[in-house]
Amino acid sequence: MSKPETTAVILAAGKGTRMRSNRPKVLHPVANAPMLAHVLGVAGAAGIGRAAVVVGPDMEQVAEAGKTMSDGLQVFIQQDQRGTADAVLAAKDALQSAAGPVLVLYGDTPLLETDTLSEVQAALTEGADLVVVGFDAPDPTGYGRLLVDDAGTLTGIREEKDASEAEKGITLCNSGIVGFGSGALLLSLLDRIGNDNAKGEYYLTDAVGLAAADGLKLKIVTADHETLLGVNSRAELATAEAVMQKRLRARALAGGVTMTAPETVFLSADTKIAPDVIIEPNVIIGPGVTIGEGAHIKGFCHFEQATIGRGATVGPFARLRPGAELSERAHVGNFVEIKKSTVGVGAKVNHLTYIGDAEIGAEANIGAGTITCNYDGFDKHRTEIGEGAFIGSNSSLVAPVKIGDGAYVGSGSVIVHDVSPGALSLSRSAQEEKADWATRYKARRMKAKQGE
Repeated sequence: MSKPETTAVILAAGKGTRMRSNRPKVLHPVANAPMLAHVLGVAGAAGIGRAAVVVGPDMEQVAEAGKTMSDGLQVFIQQDQRGTADAVLAAKDALQSAAGPVLVLYGDTPLLETDTLSEVQAALTEGADLVVVGFDAPDPTGYGRLLVDDAGTLTGIREEKDASEAEKGITLCNSGIVGFGSGALLLSLLDRIGNDNAKGEYYLTDAVGLAAADGLKLKIVTADHETLLGVNSRAELATAEAVMQKRLRARALAGGVTMTAPETVFLSADTKIAPDVIIEPNVIIGPGVTIGEGAHIKGFCHFEQATIGRGATVGPFARLRPGAELSERAHVGNFVEIKKSTVGVGAKVNHLTYIGDAEIGAEANIGAGTITCNYDGFDKHRTEIGEGAFIGSNSSLVAPVKIGDGAYVGSGSVIVHDVSPGALSLSRSAQEEKADWATRYKARRMKAKQGE
């Protein structure tokens, strides 16, 4: 018989006034994904089958965003900000239907790792009634302290404002993450929590003392401070970003990616990079990017919502915008921008070029300074360039237009009509030459200048 699934209640009701932003705190991004998405992702990776998010009464944006991040996500509203226990109680319906353990998490902890949650679940499965995740803090100021007896057994948690001087000297601190053996147990503890404290709030941490007094089995799971970082300010957001980038780079390097200056490469949480990819310095990879095996990314590139095929070469100074798809062995060079376009196998777009809303066939060559003129001020139109076609430098292809397989477009042309396969299309004024004009012009100007 399978064991009951675990439920996660994620508290996201705090507005984060220290962020100084109209954006809800938990929707601020780390590695181009909202903090809440990181927490939901880790919960899912840890095998937590059900998730509920608690938000404030005016946080519809978080509720709607959360539903796009996790299928079947339940959303509950904490009408009044009366403490963490009150926030958890807002999810009473989810707790009543929880057949297995319940973990209380926070939506502003984007660095949380799967291993920590798995360890909490394992402790609950092995018989613990309540599990607290703690960390050893070099400076414990501001954190609740974990109280243990002489045997090392957890007996309670003291918030700093209510702590004695002796208790303030404790460095083992509360992360806020707590696991309970069942939803029924959690509800029974919540019903007994009062607000007799310095802030007059209902603290979830008081559940620990109540459980200890009841003789229940309590356990502490520890993790490093960095993993449990809660983000409450822009400075802490920057710290979380730096840590996440370190992790993503380390994962890429371990997966067979070469980065000549890893600290200058910025990745996204969903970046997919195959082995034997080379990434040179100062590359920014936004969300939705996949890079195929053996691709070479040269310096100072910027990508988002793009696919780079096996063995492709990109850059330096190239920009791939949403919908850019580079096929195997495609070449995209310096100062090239590609948007919503497919570049075929072995095709080359090497210099100073804009390709938008286009399809470029295999082995085609796009000359320097070429532009697909895809926008007429109202609508976007497509350009089709056939296999083996050659587009001369400084050409403008006015969409909608189709260049046939193997066709040539002469340099400097403005193409407004389709070009047949194998044909040459030219659009330029006739060249005119006036003998000795430059010599006479310079002599005239020099004479005038000497007479000034």
